[in-house]
Amino acid sequence: MPPGEHDPATGPVYHQHQPHPTAPLGAEQQWQAHPTGPPPLQPIPPSRRSLTKPIIATAVLAGLIGGAVGVGGSALLDRSTGSVPVLQSQPSSTNVADVTPGSVEYAAQVASKSAADIKIDTGQGTVTGSGIVLSADGYVLTNQHVVSAAEGNTIQVTTSDGATHTATVTGASPSYDLAVIKLANASGLTPAALGDSGALRVGQQVVAVGSPEALSNTVTSGIVSTLSRTVTAGGEDGSGVTVYNGLQTDTPINPGNSGGPLVNLNGQVVGVNSAVDTGQAASGGPQAYGLGFAIPVNTAKRVANELLADGHATKPVLGVSGSLTPQRDTPGAQVTSVQSGGAAASAGISDGDVITKIGSTTVSNYADLMAQVLTHSPGETVPVTIGSGDKARTVQVKLGSAVDKQQTTVPESGNGGGSPEQPQPRLPFGGLLP
Repeated sequence: MPPGEHDPATGPVYHQHQPHPTAPLGAEQQWQAHPTGPPPLQPIPPSRRSLTKPIIATAVLAGLIGGAVGVGGSALLDRSTGSVPVLQSQPSSTNVADVTPGSVEYAAQVASKSAADIKIDTGQGTVTGSGIVLSADGYVLTNQHVVSAAEGNTIQVTTSDGATHTATVTGASPSYDLAVIKLANASGLTPAALGDSGALRVGQQVVAVGSPEALSNTVTSGIVSTLSRTVTAGGEDGSGVTVYNGLQTDTPINPGNSGGPLVNLNGQVVGVNSAVDTGQAASGGPQAYGLGFAIPVNTAKRVANELLADGHATKPVLGVSGSLTPQRDTPGAQVTSVQSGGAAASAGISDGDVITKIGSTTVSNYADLMAQVLTHSPGETVPVTIGSGDKARTVQVKLGSAVDKQQTTVPESGNGGGSPEQPQPRLPFGGLLP
């Protein structure tokens, strides 16, 4: 294959752990959506460090005002009556029992019960992330990049009851950036209630729970910004970027939120927080805010069920190769080679064809093509549109299947990888802390 050109099924090999010796969930316990969630959890106080500057500023301002009203200022506070007011708090109009589904408070209480903090000490620092409890006996979903440093190191997971457990990796799916881990000696945990990411609407309120900067059970809220966004998440070593389709949200999420839940106002998980776009801040340029990304829960359910059952997951394969080099005069993903006997070849797709749609979704470039293919299941038949305008034609492609042992990646540099016309990498959460 020519340099700089990559197939969605190629990338670095990920060494998976063996599947758990016993089936983690019976047929009646398949990880599926539930209509209700667990009871509430109390919030964490804010960091004291953030109050330093406001306190100093207030003190200086008070000194200036005091000097300004020194003459005649006594009129503002008349103590001649000999009495001063006594400050009292009014009773709250609601309590925990009064909180009902449909509020941020309810969503936070429900989701916090099923969130977990993940920490891995390495020779270079501490990797932190978050997780979603899947079962009472300690299966937890998180991002693959959170536990990628687990080999030779100990995974420590703290659950909402304050208990800390060691954990092992049950299986990982690098292309979807998902992994399942199993906590040792865990019982009585509260599994997350799962929602339907296909039912989300742009503008719908959502809540994120996780451990940004190791601040456990931090709750933030925002809205769903976009339902389908091609995410190119840059690896920490700069060797390439993982491409997948994600939900976009303006909910504040930060390093350490990786693998934690994004929930609707009923407390049901609708996404797995995975990446953030910080703009050009890393290179000294403008900082971007409110650009977070989550893996849709409908995708995560399929992948997690396979990891729980088999210790590995599968991914769909179209059987074409292409390049991220922009096609200035031809919007779409240009096919540079077709796998002999593969899904695309069987459907009549040829070298040089330009794919412009997968199903009803427009494909603008090769990254879009890779991401859209991953939204489907192996063996699924999908309509693929080639060309545009009067020359457009649609073929039915039955996607192939491959065990997901390696990331679906493209290079950050090389043939078109560093072009300014390409989307900026979305940086994944869970970096090394000093």
